[in-house]
Amino acid sequence: MDDLKKRALDYHQFPIPGKLSVESSKPCETQDDLSLAYTPGVAAPVREIHDNPENAYKYTNKGNLVAVITDGTAVLGLGNMGPLASKPVMEGKAVLFKHFSGIDVFDIEINAKTPDDFIQTVVNIAPTFGGINLEDIAAPHCFYIENELKKRLDIPVFHDDQHGTAVIVAGALLNALEVQGKTLPTAKIVFLGAGAAGCSCAKLLKLMGATNITMVDRTGVLDTNRKELHDNNRELAIQSTGAKTLADVMPQADVFIGVSAKNALDPALVKEMAKNPIIFALANPDPEILPSVAHGIRDDVLMATGRSDFPNQVNNALCFPYLFRGALDAKATKITEKMKMAAAYALSELAREPVPADVLKAYNLKALAFGKDYIIPKPFDKRLLDKVAGAVAKAAGAE
Repeated sequence: MDDLKKRALDYHQFPIPGKLSVESSKPCETQDDLSLAYTPGVAAPVREIHDNPENAYKYTNKGNLVAVITDGTAVLGLGNMGPLASKPVMEGKAVLFKHFSGIDVFDIEINAKTPDDFIQTVVNIAPTFGGINLEDIAAPHCFYIENELKKRLDIPVFHDDQHGTAVIVAGALLNALEVQGKTLPTAKIVFLGAGAAGCSCAKLLKLMGATNITMVDRTGVLDTNRKELHDNNRELAIQSTGAKTLADVMPQADVFIGVSAKNALDPALVKEMAKNPIIFALANPDPEILPSVAHGIRDDVLMATGRSDFPNQVNNALCFPYLFRGALDAKATKITEKMKMAAAYALSELAREPVPADVLKAYNLKALAFGKDYIIPKPFDKRLLDKVAGAVAKAAGAE
């Protein structure tokens, strides 16, 4: 057994199995405490909430409680592992919610036969929560599930695999473009991967000003001649130019964003990109091209990956804790595009500020400054809570 696997298994097993526990936020040491925590005292808030459901935010933890929910059909890069096997990931998500933003979480793994069964289960349990974080649900069902839940619930619903990735990519790309002397409206952007994450990233970038985006998937370039277009990707299809493959569209590309598979970017295509290119190789755990390979081909490239052992990690932990913190604080009923853009801009701005000493210490670094190797904040930057959550709450309040 390799060292990482053993350490990971030991981490999850000891001293007690799993990563979560439930703790009381109120004292329960005396007979009087017990009479307040449960019967007869508990009847008082029950009546108050019955008379006015908004009082649930006053007398229960609803306003600080998020459900992290999955069906286990698209777990990490492992595929359909089923609900039970997905539980360590959902528990991990809960740990990050609590550690970075103080939000409590119940992880819920649903064994549903159909998307409609899944939706109905979430609707039935939704009164308990202040927000719903959908996780590791395969496309195309994830689009339908999220859209239906948004229609039926009056609390924020957010599919992190789509929108969390989009927020981080947008925030990082704004800075990468500045470092490389480019702009979002003029950059030629090529996506490899047109699934949930890729489409969500492209849509957010379009809202923020991108005008030249080409999507490529397993079949080839996503254009209007494709017969299998659906509601999620139709608006991203370009007019047919005769280009059919990734190789056809990569010459003079300013930006490559991969949300696809290991080694999917042919090194030869990196040579054909424009001056000062940007490569976001986000396949996990193995990127579309390794930074060492890309930098070996040309020295003007700026790289980002999804991994923590390379510079510029595009990590969803920079988004979901703070997006939900802002939404819950504002008592928002939904996550809007303006809230996502606010989070992206806040991340971009924070990376341009001096890096605090405690962040350098956490990563065993002597120095770190805005530039090719630092375009997005580090997850252990405590300023994220005020900067990003504050921006999201402000955007929610302005709508």
